[in-house]
Amino acid sequence: MWVMRCETLPGFTGERQTGPSTLLITSMQLHWDWLCLGVLLISSVTAEMHDEEIQDADVEVEDFDKNSQETDLDKGSSSLEVMYKTPKPTGEVYFTETFDDGVLTGWILSKTKKEDTDENIAKYDGRWEVEELKENTVPGDRGLVLKSIARHHAISAMLTKPFIFDTKPLIVQYEVNFQDGIDCGGAYVKLLSSSDDLDLEYFFDKTPYTIMFGPDKCGEDYKLHFIFRHKNPKTGDYEEKHAKRPDVDLKKFYSDKRTHLYTLVLKPDDTFEMLIDQSVVSKGNLLEDMVPPVNPPKEIEDPNDKKPDDWDERAKIPDPNAVKPDDWDEDEPSKIEDPDAVKPEGWLDDELQYIPDPNAEKPEDWDEEMDGEWEAPQIPNPKCETAPGCGEWVRPMMTNPNYKGKWKPPMIDNPNYQGIWSPQKIPNPDYFEDLHPFEMTAVSAIGLELWSMTPDIYFDNFIICSEKEVADRWAADGWGLKKLVASANEPGMFSQLVTAAEDRPWLWVLYILTLALPVGLGVLFCWPTKKTEEDIDYKKMDVSKPVTKGELEQERGEIDDEAELEEEKEHEDIALEEGKGEGEDKNDEEENEAAEGSQEEEGDKSNKSGSEDEMKEADESTGSGDGPMKSVRKRRVRKD
Repeated sequence: MWVMRCETLPGFTGERQTGPSTLLITSMQLHWDWLCLGVLLISSVTAEMHDEEIQDADVEVEDFDKNSQETDLDKGSSSLEVMYKTPKPTGEVYFTETFDDGVLTGWILSKTKKEDTDENIAKYDGRWEVEELKENTVPGDRGLVLKSIARHHAISAMLTKPFIFDTKPLIVQYEVNFQDGIDCGGAYVKLLSSSDDLDLEYFFDKTPYTIMFGPDKCGEDYKLHFIFRHKNPKTGDYEEKHAKRPDVDLKKFYSDKRTHLYTLVLKPDDTFEMLIDQSVVSKGNLLEDMVPPVNPPKEIEDPNDKKPDDWDERAKIPDPNAVKPDDWDEDEPSKIEDPDAVKPEGWLDDELQYIPDPNAEKPEDWDEEMDGEWEAPQIPNPKCETAPGCGEWVRPMMTNPNYKGKWKPPMIDNPNYQGIWSPQKIPNPDYFEDLHPFEMTAVSAIGLELWSMTPDIYFDNFIICSEKEVADRWAADGWGLKKLVASANEPGMFSQLVTAAEDRPWLWVLYILTLALPVGLGVLFCWPTKKTEEDIDYKKMDVSKPVTKGELEQERGEIDDEAELEEEKEHEDIALEEGKGEGEDKNDEEENEAAEGSQEEEGDKSNKSGSEDEMKEADESTGSGDGPMKSVRKRRVRKD
């Protein structure tokens, strides 16, 4: 967060001053405060966006193993140069694969065909390659790339040891990059169920699996699958259970051509989480958030129960006792001609609304035998443009006030209403209760069985383990490094802001405010203020000759004399109050005459009212020596 101190302008002491300088300083101070407020607001918005970018960086950046990578940022280069080392697991794992050795060691291509499919595309002959990323390449890092389009692909590998669903969580994690985008295709993985007859050379779409997880897209339908096959404990049959769709928008993960990290965490307490780039996008419970539910309902509708023939489901029926009124006329039309309408003046009855174009000419290649008699095209009659109308005038139509329509009896409550019929409930003969669906069929292999209309789908850094810390460290050494390189190669700030606004449209409001605020503050701060009458009065007062040192000393002496006269005036007031008779009347007359004289003098010097403050300012502006005497007269007038 930036901090800016808004201090007072130089020379501004905070004391109350008079004259135009006070207004100027106050106006500048107000503009300065607005400018400070704007800068602080822009700084806070910038800091907030910066903090958000830091949070989006995720904690895995802090968890990087110093021995697994070394970064060297060249100040003269815009890209990030890295020294890459193949990630190594830091704990117990069931499967890992980085493809960094450049060969598909341990991976087996399927040699079978897809059933119920056209013979031309039934074979799993899609091509796989081990390659580096097209963009944001990390030297030394490679991945498995699906190369063919409109082909079936199938490749699989055995786990280091089978995973048994007992007391440990299952964590499946891998990276995907749709390097050319994706039109229609999947990038999910299957964890194949353990069995004695599992043969990876015959891996195809119907090979039994326990879990399917990963992204899938066709058209505008963006999915993140989590499917597990649940075994019915009563029949032994398997049924697919699908997790509910995530609430977040998944589109950006398919279109930004960046490497994304997909993680599934399945816990023994029957809960699950799906993460993309280490952020949770969906979570739930295997018993509550799967479709269809793991456990069937205890009761079902009786399939043999049928609705009786006399069952009445009508809540309302026409009143059988209602009779159509005698004055009800069903023959009245809904619209009639307006009898009060009058033809507008100037209506051209003899003119047609459209006339043949007088400038049109018959084409030279017109054949009347083939094309018929030629007629000029119709155009609007120019005479009708200024007239209210042309042709035969017809009265406009209006709603018929006597129209009632076809009579129908009013509806009343059905006395025989029995409600909406539904079959009766019976105990579900197939009911069972599996309280721990986490205890699934053990897993012994991982496979990718995919179809795609877009090539170059990139897979990398598979890991299957039971500890989240192990998966996070693995991600930091692989995906985290790719993320750093991609961030270093990102376009300029403007492109980043536009991209951020695509994900968070409310940022456009901040952008507009951030651009408009400095302009508004600049206009407010720099635009000249309108001169007021008070400013003009102050400027008139300022137009005077310079005050010398002697005049200042003389003015100070007059102020001292005025203070002494004020004390004498107080004694005179006391004497006047004690005085009686003619003396008091005489003194009052003298004081009134003095007051009138003072007002006349002040009227000659200014056009303002005879208030005490204005008279005092007029006395001071004259600079005469009889200031104290005028002050005495003013006080006497005020007392009277």
